[in-house]
Amino acid sequence: MDWPDLAGVVARVPSNAVVELVGWMAPVEAAERHDYFLLTPEPVCCRSCLPADPSRCVEVLASEPLALSSYPVRLRGRWRRLADDDPAGWRWQLRDAQIVATLPRPDDGSGLSRRLVLAAASLFYPAIAAAQGPSEVPRPTESPGRAQHLERARQLIAQTVSVDIHSHAGHVLGSRNPFTSVADPMREGGMALVCLAMVADSPVIRILQEQRRIVANRTPEPGELYAWGRRSFERVTDLVRKQQLAVVTNAATLTEARRRGPAVVISAEGADFLEGRIERLHEAQATWSLRHLQLTHYRVNELGDIQTEAPQQGGLTDFGADVVRTCNRLGIVVDVAHGTLDLVKRAASVTTKPLVLSHTSLSAKPGARSRLISPDHAKIIARTGGVIGIWPPATIFADLAAYAGGIARMVDAVGIDHVGIGSDMLGLLSPAAFDNYRQLPDLAAALLAAGFKPDEAGKILGGNYVRVFTATTG
Repeated sequence: MDWPDLAGVVARVPSNAVVELVGWMAPVEAAERHDYFLLTPEPVCCRSCLPADPSRCVEVLASEPLALSSYPVRLRGRWRRLADDDPAGWRWQLRDAQIVATLPRPDDGSGLSRRLVLAAASLFYPAIAAAQGPSEVPRPTESPGRAQHLERARQLIAQTVSVDIHSHAGHVLGSRNPFTSVADPMREGGMALVCLAMVADSPVIRILQEQRRIVANRTPEPGELYAWGRRSFERVTDLVRKQQLAVVTNAATLTEARRRGPAVVISAEGADFLEGRIERLHEAQATWSLRHLQLTHYRVNELGDIQTEAPQQGGLTDFGADVVRTCNRLGIVVDVAHGTLDLVKRAASVTTKPLVLSHTSLSAKPGARSRLISPDHAKIIARTGGVIGIWPPATIFADLAAYAGGIARMVDAVGIDHVGIGSDMLGLLSPAAFDNYRQLPDLAAALLAAGFKPDEAGKILGGNYVRVFTATTG
């Protein structure tokens, strides 16, 4: 029995039968404990990564609030098949659910393998499940020697240009919310540089509760996203000025900023503000010091297709390819996060500079609309000399030890020179294992405890991005 066989097996299970099912807990709202969530065949990073097909997940009503696990769990509960016209759209439901066991995460970061599902036992077999008692599988724990790495970690950070490749720190998103501190947490934790991102498609995207997804819900008016982009860059500039953050635009200013204190690279999540006009890229570089551009976000825009929607344009468009070439000439880092595999393939064929994929994590078999990427997807970035930022949603990584493990899996896939940190700070819809720059020494300690040598950890913490940024901007 495996998840692809779900519909065929459950059709034979009577309502109210006691069953057991293995999968990943996917919360539909931010909280530490949950009595309502979905069970999915692979870990999800945010609502937009939930399966679009309701038959590919199970709605769970727990008997009591359960702590979120970043490892697969075996649940026991009463089975219910919902009507095809259920208002919420779900097909299957597990009621009065309890966790029977927490299972080890597969070493390759993949979704559930057939071996793991079979080893979990009694998946959708009511008679066996009813007779079998709980079988606890020890959850992996943090290394007892991790604390001893903390002082070494602080020394490492002092010698490293640490970088968060993707961040919305300071509540830079929106237009009215007051800013929160960015410089102080960076200074206290030792974070040297943050790629601080505005979001270019905000006016036309929504979190749809009934679909548990982030989607573009309307077509923008002509000029709307250009005007929004200008206001958003102004807000980023205002935050930078008020908190006296240095703005890095090339290798020389990067070196200077490291001596002066916390610094930012001005970044855009989505190139929607261009509205198909390449001259606006020149304007953003000259006016707002844009040096890091993510091509797409949650809207299929003029540049190409996105992971969370069905492909419409065959990947990167001709205009998108022109933007990549222009970024190369202007010294702007090209970020292909949220783009489809086909978009990444064409971007890699066009670029003359290393690519960045700023925030994701590894899955052996990502779902059709997942924000996670496969090893083959990751290797395309690595072959350009680029960097992949690993993000820390608690739905995937419960703590810093698990996060370091996820980083290690990506290093195993693409090599030590091609992995970095992309926190998506204050941009995630779920809690995060790394959600404050004051945690940086703890993260560095977790990397050392996971077996990375100091020079290797230094590359992950920022050295790899510094290399890419320098190669791009000069």
